Amino acid sequence: MSLELTKKIVKVLDDKLARDIEVIKTEEVTIVADYFVIATANSNTHVRALADEIEYQLEQEDIRPDHIEGRATGWVLMQYGGVVVHIFLEDSRQYYNLERLWDDASKIDISQFID
Repeated sequence: MSLELTKKIVKVLDDKLARDIEVIKTEEVTIVADYFVIATANSNTHVRALADEIEYQLEQEDIRPDHIEGRATGWVLMQYGGVVVHIFLEDSRQYYNLERLWDDASKIDISQFID
């Protein structure tokens, strides 16, 4: 379930022109989530648009988020069960550097998720 949901989220982010989309498989290193999806937006408006589109597209399949926070900031976190989505502005993404923090987790090649 988590991998299929991750694929859907990556597709939405790609369709809405998110940059530097990465997927980290975290299930073997933490109980927090199975996958982290990390993406960069061009502006606060773009951050909100990406989050809104993920929420809208998944609601069409009756999938609702467990938790969303940060809609008014340069970083939105969305949790859908075992999938946590982080949408950042460039500066925030560099500052928090989640890829380094979760460096011991496996990175997933997202080219297989995008048409």
